[in-house]
Amino acid sequence: MTTRGVLYVHSAPRALCPHVEWAVAGVLGVRVQLDWIRQPASPGTWRSEFSWQGESGTASKLASALRGWQLLRFEVTAEPCTTAEGERYSATPDLGIFHAVTGIHGDILIPEDRLRAALARSAQGETELEAEISKLLGKPWDDELEPFRYAGEGAPVRWLHQVV
Repeated sequence: MTTRGVLYVHSAPRALCPHVEWAVAGVLGVRVQLDWIRQPASPGTWRSEFSWQGESGTASKLASALRGWQLLRFEVTAEPCTTAEGERYSATPDLGIFHAVTGIHGDILIPEDRLRAALARSAQGETELEAEISKLLGKPWDDELEPFRYAGEGAPVRWLHQVV
């Protein structure tokens, strides 16, 4: 079953840009040429967005292919399809990689075993429940990536034509 998604490269040094393209091409099995623009949130770095279509599980393959590069900030999303929930991966040099399952409206779905583990850690005094839930929702990654999400001048604009 196929799904579609978006790769957001929020910041990459210029020398890393071709390697990102090669990694994405290796996962998708087709030649990929990303449109790179300067990233105003981090001078000397570049950003790009790429819409993809592939089999369920492609988002995890893309995230795995990009995860080892310390100077790269990125997100990969996949829409839900008939055989799988949606996914979101976020990665930053300081925090590493975050994965969440997403529902049809993009909400993060937290499995009950992860919630129970968070409650247990909180009850044992290891951590605050609010901090645990914040991590489960990916808030530290969102906080770090938010300045990079604003594209600045020259970013592509997507017009949405379907009203839900």
